[in-house]
Amino acid sequence: MKILISDNLSARGVDLLRAHEQFEVDLKVGVKPEELKKIIPEYDALVVRSETRVTSEIIASADKLKVIGRAGTGVDNIDVLAATQRGIVVMNAAGGNSVTTAEHTIALLMSMARKTPQAHASLKGGKWDKKKFMGTELAGKTLGVIGLGNIGKIVASRGAGLAMKVIAFDPFLTRDVASRAGIELVSLDELLRRSDFITVHTPLTDSTRNIIGAEAFAKMHDGVRIINCARGGLVDESALYEAIKSGRVAAAALDVFVEEPPPADHPLLSLDEVIATPHLGASTSEAQDQVAVTIAEQVGNFLATGAVAGAVNIPAVSPEALDALRPYLSLGERLGSFVTQYFEGAVSEVGVAYNGEVAERETEPITRAILTGLLARVSARVNQVNAQLIAEERGLRVTESKARTASDFASLIEVSVKGDEGECRIGGALFGHNDPRLVLVDAHRVEAVPEGHLVVLQNDDQPGVVGRIGTFLGEHHINIAQLYLSRNRAGGVALSVYQVDQEMNAATLDELAHVPHVLSVKQISL
Repeated sequence: MKILISDNLSARGVDLLRAHEQFEVDLKVGVKPEELKKIIPEYDALVVRSETRVTSEIIASADKLKVIGRAGTGVDNIDVLAATQRGIVVMNAAGGNSVTTAEHTIALLMSMARKTPQAHASLKGGKWDKKKFMGTELAGKTLGVIGLGNIGKIVASRGAGLAMKVIAFDPFLTRDVASRAGIELVSLDELLRRSDFITVHTPLTDSTRNIIGAEAFAKMHDGVRIINCARGGLVDESALYEAIKSGRVAAAALDVFVEEPPPADHPLLSLDEVIATPHLGASTSEAQDQVAVTIAEQVGNFLATGAVAGAVNIPAVSPEALDALRPYLSLGERLGSFVTQYFEGAVSEVGVAYNGEVAERETEPITRAILTGLLARVSARVNQVNAQLIAEERGLRVTESKARTASDFASLIEVSVKGDEGECRIGGALFGHNDPRLVLVDAHRVEAVPEGHLVVLQNDDQPGVVGRIGTFLGEHHINIAQLYLSRNRAGGVALSVYQVDQEMNAATLDELAHVPHVLSVKQISL
């Protein structure tokens, strides 16, 4: 398999990938977008940092691409939606530069408080002007942290170590978790109102863009100081300029800008109150080695074994967990394929119920496998990366439930579908560790191996019907490999699953459907 590295990557990461005999690794730093679009069809994997922009046009040309690895935290230079639609895994090395970026935030915080860069430049310029660079103490001041992810938590911890009062806003963190970390969780408005220093550590999304803008500045008290070491665009640069000029903001420290590098005449760079660095948050030798090694291991393991770690568009599955889940993934995909062939009409709702031991496992990958099997006949591009997205695009309502109490099986997976034509329910289980069985079709208990060509019949529970069906198949030279029988009650409706050696044509199926007492015939190919 071929891997392209298009940005500068630590030699340790490159060497790790080249150590795999099955990989051919090309290092082409600085390749232009048009050239990348031309060569990307050759590659199974692409590894980037922040310089390469992996656009939807490039992804559309990536016929073989299975994974994109970002040696760093953010993935805003990658069109994740386009990759997901194409079934490409997008990975990042989220924790590799957390400490480094947090330390840079604290460095800027302290430098801004004591005007260290300005004093340094003045002294280098031959001046000794102590009064001009009067600073402010951090101890006792309130530090507001917006976003308590990996980096935000470290910044909060370091701030507390400086004897600052730390408050934070994060809509996805509970007060109990924040309290255990010694952090007071508050609303965004309260944080803006109370903080003396504000640092932002969220991803750049539609909802967080300009989260610190004119409206936010209006809620702050005079003399507040702003730090952004996360992403350009989180702070509205024009609004920040006006807030500094008005005196509402005393100072700002920026490591990131909307446009990088910023133009030389950028208004913020003209202000003495602003200190800035050229996106150095992750720029330590330790961090660069760490993210390179992490992404190399993740990409290499995914290509070699299918193990998923650090992915932003599919649940992470370790090699150990993948080994345990693999039989369930296979069973789930077959159940999805079976139900979409068995059910008549369009599907509007899909329900998945996990019972017994399987409910204790990470079930989201299994649900994705079920959706992959279910959608495979209507979408040629579906796989376990994009199955959920394609289901959403088609308006399918997918629900999942778990019951840890076992019923008749140690683990049972039930899939139910609903539509205008009604509903149906099937169930599957593992016999032993990896022997899948179809054990439920609507109200009928069966024990069928879900593979090959299956003919599912419903018939009146009358003597001689099975014999007539067997004779019919024999006369048409169709060999029966296995036969599974079930009935709801004596004299009621019986269901039988015939595993046959070859696929039956439409005319033969129609003729079989007219055998006396046969109520329905459906052919399933797995």
